[in-house]
Amino acid sequence: MLEVIALDPTDAEAAQAGGADRLELVSDMSAGGLTPAVEVTRAVLATTTLPVRVMLRDQDGYRPADLAGLRKSAAELRAAGATEFVLGFLRQDGNLDLNACRELLGELDGCRWTFHRALDNSADPLLSWAEVENLGADTVLASGAPKGVEHGMPVLRELALRQDPLHLLVGGGLKHEHVAPLKAAGAHGFHVGSAVRPQGWAGAVDAKSVREWAQLCHGGGHNTA
Repeated sequence: MLEVIALDPTDAEAAQAGGADRLELVSDMSAGGLTPAVEVTRAVLATTTLPVRVMLRDQDGYRPADLAGLRKSAAELRAAGATEFVLGFLRQDGNLDLNACRELLGELDGCRWTFHRALDNSADPLLSWAEVENLGADTVLASGAPKGVEHGMPVLRELALRQDPLHLLVGGGLKHEHVAPLKAAGAHGFHVGSAVRPQGWAGAVDAKSVREWAQLCHGGGHNTA
């Protein structure tokens, strides 16, 4: 499956037209992707029939600035129609902040969610994978290393072997040439952002670029997960 980062309804429309399977909705990519406004979320949900996973993150890095504020945002986003989310926190020592995750998950009962690239930045990504599974996520977005997929292939291959019930979604510096070896290793979920924006983050998602990625990821068949 192919997940595309969207910032607004225009991105959502282009991603769906290009054959994406799911959207990750964020704001402020200069900070790595933060929680979007309720109004934007509502507009995106009205624009697309694709599943939309909404980011819950309030500052750059992987520590929450205001956990109570994030819980409030989660409740407001659910009231606006969001049913799927993305989150993940680390402690200062690099281990998963399980308490912060559980506190925010208290607002998300019954929602499907992705643990994002905090895993790549954790002290032990393989141990973190097991902890995320216990938290109840269904997906982990990972590049295998803080510097991206190019550096993280050994870890990604190991994570691909550990799937079921947790799914691996590979993203973070993902390039066309990475897809075939990752699929051969057992990865079947891929995540792109700037790769489908010819004008960079200042420009919109390009449906043609999404279509190229969809064909590569689906391998001739349109799969959803």
